[in-house]
Amino acid sequence: MYKRQDDFRAKFLSRTKKKKMISLDVARERKFKIDWKTAEIKKPIKEGIYVLEHVTLEQLLPFIDWSPFFRSWDLHGKYPAILTDEVVGEQATELFADAQKLVKKIVRKKMLKTKAVFGVFPANSINDDDIEITVTEPNRSENYTFRTLRQQLDKREGKPNFALADFIAPKESEIQDYMGCFCVSTGFGTKELAEAYEAKHDDYNAIMVKALADRFAEAYAEFLHKEVRTNYWGYATEEKLSNEELIKEGYKGIRPAPGYPACPDHTEKLTTVSYTHLTLPTICSV
Repeated sequence: MYKRQDDFRAKFLSRTKKKKMISLDVARERKFKIDWKTAEIKKPIKEGIYVLEHVTLEQLLPFIDWSPFFRSWDLHGKYPAILTDEVVGEQATELFADAQKLVKKIVRKKMLKTKAVFGVFPANSINDDDIEITVTEPNRSENYTFRTLRQQLDKREGKPNFALADFIAPKESEIQDYMGCFCVSTGFGTKELAEAYEAKHDDYNAIMVKALADRFAEAYAEFLHKEVRTNYWGYATEEKLSNEELIKEGYKGIRPAPGYPACPDHTEKLTTVSYTHLTLPTICSV
């Protein structure tokens, strides 16, 4: 393994194409600029932190994106076209049939449990690249800061160097903006179910359980994001999108996650945990 890593490192460092970077100060001068005087900002219908413990797996089924499920088995192609693919169609069809059988069993017997916590908060950008949110409780108000990273690649003229903070109204504008955060899981019960199959030497279904739990978790993120857009924040109350349109991100808004390119710093998860822990005794359970 170490030999492979050394080879990869050597190839990476010997790339002929070198990226030209600019200083942070220059990148900030080239930030994405929004005319906040004309921007439309929707005040949330429901602010604060909420816990969801009663969303069922049945509710999540319509939101599942099956294409990544096949990739987890090294079968590449988009669902449903992959089922009739000339190369992998037969294997994909058999795998999908097995998955549907197990899904029905998991849903019927409630073998996995869903949980989610989310919130919508007043927010403003500060210090060019950061976002400050305010968490309010009956007897106190606390501010938390998310550090967003700005692109520093030297782009051609006219192309901005983005940071997520660019899309939140600056504090000095005196315009109140908002931001949401959430965490979902459908994994409660996954370990026990997988281990039960492993005890029977059924590695196939043990892996299948984990792959399906992953799909349910992604479906929950899609489901919850829609709930926030249409119900809690309410800036898209008239939204009528199919699952295909949701998968293509045809909705208004984004949901960047720590560890991904838009916000690669995993330590932002600690900020989320901090304010969630602070308010846990007073959050609403729905």
